[in-house]
Amino acid sequence: MNIGLLGLGRMGTGIARSLLRAGHRVTVYNRTRERAYALQPEGAIVAKSIADACKAEVVLTMLADDAALEAVVFAEEGLLASLPRGVPHISVSTISVALSEKLAAAHATAQQEYVAAPVFGRPEAAEAGRLAVVIAGLSDVVERCQPLFQALGPKQWIVGEVPALANVVKLSGNFLLASVIESLAEAMALIRKSEVDPAAYLEFLTSTLFPAPVYKNYGELILRDKYEPAGFAAPLGLKDMRFVMAAAEAQTVPMPFASVLRDRFLAAIARGNEASDWAVLGRLAAEDAGLATRAPAAARRTAGGQHG
Repeated sequence: MNIGLLGLGRMGTGIARSLLRAGHRVTVYNRTRERAYALQPEGAIVAKSIADACKAEVVLTMLADDAALEAVVFAEEGLLASLPRGVPHISVSTISVALSEKLAAAHATAQQEYVAAPVFGRPEAAEAGRLAVVIAGLSDVVERCQPLFQALGPKQWIVGEVPALANVVKLSGNFLLASVIESLAEAMALIRKSEVDPAAYLEFLTSTLFPAPVYKNYGELILRDKYEPAGFAAPLGLKDMRFVMAAAEAQTVPMPFASVLRDRFLAAIARGNEASDWAVLGRLAAEDAGLATRAPAAARRTAGGQHG
C-alpha cells in the first residue's frame, strides 16, 4: 500500500520501520524534520508538508496527545483540508473518546473516511511488528486497510463501526496496565523493605501466578530501578488516566482506582520524573517506603553539571 504517516516519535518511527519492512511505500512527515530524514536510508519518502503526505491510499497519524493530533488535523493546511475523498485517516494514537468522536464527525462532514485503530505495545514492539491493534470504523474501509494492520502486528480486534469504541477499549486497557504497575510497585516495595530477595520474588511470581509479559516486563524495570529512557513517559500515563476518567464519567461509570492512579502519576511528575517511563511508579512506591532509589535522569544531569 501507499501509506502516509504523520508523527515520528519512538512509536511512529517503529511503525514506519514495520511498514517499510512489510514492503509498503511509506511517506513520512514530522514537525522535527531530522526524524523523517533519518528514515530515508530505510526507504521512507520524506514529505515536505502534511498535504504532501496525504497523497496516499491511506494516512496514519501517531501523535502524542489530543492537542498534537488536533493541531495536525484542524490546521489551515492540515490533514482535514488536505485529505482527498476516499483516502482513510487512521488514528493509531491514544486519544480521548471525545476527540475521536469529534474527528469522526469532522471527517464525515468533509465526506472523508476515519478509522480509530489505537495500538497496545511499546516502541520495541512497534519496530518488530508485534503490536496489538484495536480497530473501529466502517467495515469496507477496515477491510481495505487489512494489509496495513497486518504489518503492525499479528493480533487485531475489530470492535465495531463506531470509531470511538476502539478508543474506549484502548483507554480501559491502559488503565489496567497502570493498575498492574502500581500493584507491582507497592508489592516490590514491601518485599524490599522486608529484606526478601526481590529478583527471586519476581521470578517466582511471573513463572507461577502471573506469567503474563506485563508483569515480567514492568516488574524487571521496577526491580532494576531503570525508568530512562522512557518507552511510555509518565505524563502520558497521567493523560490516559484523565481520559479514561472522562470516558467513565460520560457513561456514569465510577472508577475510583483511576483517580488514585492519576494522583500517583501526578506525584511522580511533581518529583521530577516527567522524562521517566510510567513504570516510575515503582520509584515512587520505594521512596514512600523510605527505600533508596536512583534520582530521575534530569536530576542526575543537573548534579553532574554542578560537580563537573
